[in-house]
Amino acid sequence: MARVYEMTELCFKGKEPAGSQVEVDVEAEIIGGGKTRKLKGFYAGNQIYKVRFLPEQEGTYRYKVTGVVTGEGTVDIEPADGKHHGIVRADGAHLRHQDGTFISTFGTTVYALAHQTKELTEETFTSLECGAFNKIRMCVFPKHYEYNKNEPEHFAFYKAEDAEELIFHDNLGGERRVLPLDTHRPDFDFWEDFETKLNRLFDMGIQVDLILFHPYDRWGHSHMTQENNLRYLDYALRRLSAYPNIWWSMANEYDLFYDWNIEQWHEIEAYISANDPYRHLLSNHNCFLEYDYGREAITHVSVQTRTLSRVAELQKEFGKPVCYDECCYEGNLKETWGSISAKEMVNRFWKVTVTGGYCTHGEVILDNDIATQKQQDDAVLWWAKGGKLKGESPARIKFLREIVEMLPAPLDPYIEGMSKMMMMSETELSSMINALPEEQRGFWSVLGRMNAKEKTYHLLSEYSYAGHIGDVVYLYYLGTDCSARFRPEVAAGKSYQAEVIDVWDMTREIVAESYKMGDELRLPGKEYIAVLLRQQEAPARK
Repeated sequence: MARVYEMTELCFKGKEPAGSQVEVDVEAEIIGGGKTRKLKGFYAGNQIYKVRFLPEQEGTYRYKVTGVVTGEGTVDIEPADGKHHGIVRADGAHLRHQDGTFISTFGTTVYALAHQTKELTEETFTSLECGAFNKIRMCVFPKHYEYNKNEPEHFAFYKAEDAEELIFHDNLGGERRVLPLDTHRPDFDFWEDFETKLNRLFDMGIQVDLILFHPYDRWGHSHMTQENNLRYLDYALRRLSAYPNIWWSMANEYDLFYDWNIEQWHEIEAYISANDPYRHLLSNHNCFLEYDYGREAITHVSVQTRTLSRVAELQKEFGKPVCYDECCYEGNLKETWGSISAKEMVNRFWKVTVTGGYCTHGEVILDNDIATQKQQDDAVLWWAKGGKLKGESPARIKFLREIVEMLPAPLDPYIEGMSKMMMMSETELSSMINALPEEQRGFWSVLGRMNAKEKTYHLLSEYSYAGHIGDVVYLYYLGTDCSARFRPEVAAGKSYQAEVIDVWDMTREIVAESYKMGDELRLPGKEYIAVLLRQQEAPARK
């Protein structure tokens, strides 16, 4: 049965392509849902050509396919099943499905999921059933890195025959000699297995932040010519654009492609934007040098940083959703990026989430009995290969997700007190100081004399983490503060139910039924406490 918001596939029998198996002449005109779309089809192997489309409204759709295969007919599209809501798109600084439903993403990372055994993949899907995550970052190409050196059974494309070897140094310092990829010849076994995984994730309600390029390579994927890069993208877009749960991530750590220039990335960005008929979310992830998220085709910020106080700043600068797609991983590795505690991972999720951003988890817990280099290479760490979740943070992330999803709308940053003043312009700050009672002006005038560098350092240490939904909901996160008394700001003249949340012990306690501005709350006087204030008549989430 074909339904709204679910990929629909048309199949045709034809002759095997005489030349390129990617650049095939198959086009379809799809008329339905009040729109006419012209879509490219693709060759799927075994003399089968396919065209995929994503119905956005119920009704009868007419299609006409031309090129090396032809056909026409109709497809009846039934209403959506209520479980799926369509492609996720940016709505200002928030995220919405096609049907208007807000989504707050809670991500995780399994980079090389596409290249693991069936048994390990099944174990990964079982772990994902924990309900903590509704987004996953994963790669198309295999990844070569510490704790991740297994040889895949299949690749996206076959090696070129009778070609001169590529010679390059991989990211771990080894010299590599490999045959270049033949981007005219897809490995259909790879793509079919890859799509089986995508379909499973779709059925689980998980968004796939699909990483199209990355520098961690020993096979030559990161050293293709730009012509081959675009041909690969052509095939991926033909096959995958009708998936409603796909996001395009141009790269993981794009700035570590040392021999690429920014013009290449701009060309890739433009190519994806022009050839994706459904305009999925599109961004580019950094290691050190952040991409220009203000570019028109870029839909959201995908940033790697440990500075967790930047959500409001980035929202203000770009007017787009802010995703902290890498903020270190829960683990016990020798590397600093893979050795934060579960409490710190949860702490970072709360800081990003309450201020209106979206955070991504990762786990790199190495078993104590790992001794040899081979054991290390074969180890199964979640961030690389999936398998079992061993850490303590996923249960707490699920707890946070449940709280956020019961709120009536997404949170916006609530900037108060010193944080608010730190973010003011000189003119705004001067005006604010002049409006204060005279006895308070001296203290705040010192703040006005701080230079940009001093303000930045002070803001990083004094930043308060809070979000709000108009004057209906306020959510404060106190992090490592151990306050026993707290006077959260709320709208004057309004009454709120106040709830104290222990984010680590996962408890919730209502401590006041009619909290008003200026009242004082008693807190446990311990770390990792949040305070949720809601008007009693707060509407349900849409």
